[in-house]
Amino acid sequence: MERQSFPPATAVVLLQTGQAAAEHERQVHRHLAGCISTLLGIPFIGTQQAGEPTEQRLYLIPDATLVAPQPSVQSEADLYGGVVSQPFMAGKSISHPLIDHQAVAPAGWTPEFMRLAGGAVLPGYSAFDPTDAMRAGQKLLQQGPLRAKQVCGRAGRGQQVIRSERELQCWLDGLPCEEIHTEGIVLEQNLEGVQTYSVGQLHIGAHLISYFGQQQLAIANDGTAVYGGSDLHLVRGDYRLLQQQFSSPLIRAAIDKADCYERAAQASFPGFIASRRNCDVALGRTPSGQPCMGVLEQSWRIGGASSAEIHALLAFADDPALSRIQASSWEVYGKNPRIPDQGQILFQGDDPDTGYITKGVTVKPWQPPANP
Repeated sequence: MERQSFPPATAVVLLQTGQAAAEHERQVHRHLAGCISTLLGIPFIGTQQAGEPTEQRLYLIPDATLVAPQPSVQSEADLYGGVVSQPFMAGKSISHPLIDHQAVAPAGWTPEFMRLAGGAVLPGYSAFDPTDAMRAGQKLLQQGPLRAKQVCGRAGRGQQVIRSERELQCWLDGLPCEEIHTEGIVLEQNLEGVQTYSVGQLHIGAHLISYFGQQQLAIANDGTAVYGGSDLHLVRGDYRLLQQQFSSPLIRAAIDKADCYERAAQASFPGFIASRRNCDVALGRTPSGQPCMGVLEQSWRIGGASSAEIHALLAFADDPALSRIQASSWEVYGKNPRIPDQGQILFQGDDPDTGYITKGVTVKPWQPPANP
């Protein structure tokens, strides 16, 4: 059946899907929506609930990856984010295979994705049943500690290092069965000395940019180490042009793995659409001391690195001769934070969900990164 043809969007809107969001996230999202409206040359008209009827043709900025059907989204030109055909495809569980063909699988699960992306991910398994999770965990524990993850966890939360079958059983017992069955859980080989990189691509209007960057950790007000921002090196163009900027084999390998992962999603998931693609790529050591690199997860929605991406894109749009740039998103906690040099504050205050937090962005000329 031929798709209906839509006129261009006349306004930008933040789309709320029902996902819980802290006030600091909502405020930054509003700022970024205003930036995108500037890039597209159409007004930002505020927030709308998913499913709310409208007569306007809108450019959507959803707070989560959307699940089809989405009749108003024909292509990546219609949103900042992504659309998948099944809920599990939006989360971490796609990054690993099931323990075997007898394991419980959600509707739409396909081994084709892992056939194409298996070389780009870390050793591990996904499970949608507690019994399957125990079987997968027993196998992984033979090689050393594993890392158990809730699929819905963000910013490094919802994870635990597991060293025994007893610990794994206790962890599983603490999770709602419905969460395991609908969203799945991830069990992967725990790496030591981990460094996490961000590799991504952004397509808004006529603009396409790609980037490689390094994630930073911050100490939250409760003492937990959480995501603290991303330092990005961005170029105008695709991953091929991005790779040409780097001599480091490690950086090139990280870009290759993210590209492989995204190509596998495009080939394996029917109806998949994404204008914002971001992969977390981890480098660490296995329990035996061997180096190991792989994609941890994807983000096809507005996220922690979005402020750096979008502010860099504004710079590219302002200067057609600009071919590369650096940008950083950052998050610091506490009442008297140290603000990075040339940093633009996007939120500062006592958030009910996190306590005192300051979030911002820094854009500066390209400087070659130190080889990781």
